[in-house]
Amino acid sequence: MLNYNERYIELNSCFKQGADCHLDETGINIRFFRFHSLLNDERGLTLPCADSNISENFSFEYPVFTPSGKQKQGEAILLLHGLNERSWNKYLPWAEFLCCNTGKPVILFPIAFHINRAPLTWSNPRNLISLLDFRKEKYTDDRTISYANVALSDRISQNPERFYLSGRQTWADLTVLFEEIKTGRHPLFKEGTKIDIFAYSIGAFLSQVALMANQKGLFSDSRLFMFCGGSIFRSMFGISRNILDKPAFEKLQQYYIHIFGNEPSAQWEQDNAFHAFNSMISPDKFRLKREIFFEQLGKRLSGITLLRDCVIPYDGVREALGQKITDACVTLLDFTFPYTHENPFPVNEKDTTSVNAAFRNIFSRAAEFLG
Repeated sequence: MLNYNERYIELNSCFKQGADCHLDETGINIRFFRFHSLLNDERGLTLPCADSNISENFSFEYPVFTPSGKQKQGEAILLLHGLNERSWNKYLPWAEFLCCNTGKPVILFPIAFHINRAPLTWSNPRNLISLLDFRKEKYTDDRTISYANVALSDRISQNPERFYLSGRQTWADLTVLFEEIKTGRHPLFKEGTKIDIFAYSIGAFLSQVALMANQKGLFSDSRLFMFCGGSIFRSMFGISRNILDKPAFEKLQQYYIHIFGNEPSAQWEQDNAFHAFNSMISPDKFRLKREIFFEQLGKRLSGITLLRDCVIPYDGVREALGQKITDACVTLLDFTFPYTHENPFPVNEKDTTSVNAAFRNIFSRAAEFLG
């Protein structure tokens, strides 16, 4: 019987970024592959000057959990993470379980400026002291400011456009990755490989946009399983000591709800990705078109939300998908132990039996859908 707490610790002790390894217990290989993200002018977008110089964001390695002893695969699962993540730690047991129970490789691909696509200084408390003191002084008595969220909060406060630009760069990267895999140019996969998606939190939002935009038809047959994700943007509540502080989140909401897409000059290229993103901002904006799209996905869509998830509420998912498809495809669950959106399976929870059961329940459903 799986002990989630023990397996989490074991996987994190043997996982090293960039170092291939073999997991004896499950017969899985973790292999790393280099990716080069397109430069600004090649994507037709312009990042803020400071962001264009972050080399980690443009050249990085991503891990793939793959069953050992198999030649080129014909199916894959892409795993997308949440906002403001700095490591793969919590996702390692998720990827291993999905790989073991579907027999498919699981690709862990970092969102732009997250995990190993971000400078180490953004997650090192010693480097963040002055920035933390600055925000605490500027926003007196705001207890939502923390070492964990200060780097992202400051970046969003300075330039809320970064949220769209980061998603846009990641979407462009996934388009390149999907094309590389489906044409047989990736060393792990056969030509014509089918790629499904397991998406958590903001990764689900990104996936919804990607499926809607469907660049080059690359996402036409992808199934999407959303965990703690899928909400319309306006109903997300990202104020958390692990995600964004209150001033940054309010700036983000104000910009995308009231300004984005209404700028006097043609700031954004109005293509499929822009329109897909824009349709996910407010429930009444492009509602009919959005709900028809999700209804057409039909059996390609499934998801689980958690009752006490304050960041991605069930009502927000219903606003995004519509009542009909939410009732048909999304399950609302609750756990008996204390949990949060950011930490659905607490590693140090005393009630390990309940955590184990909750993890197995969620991921067995995901594996069954994606298998």
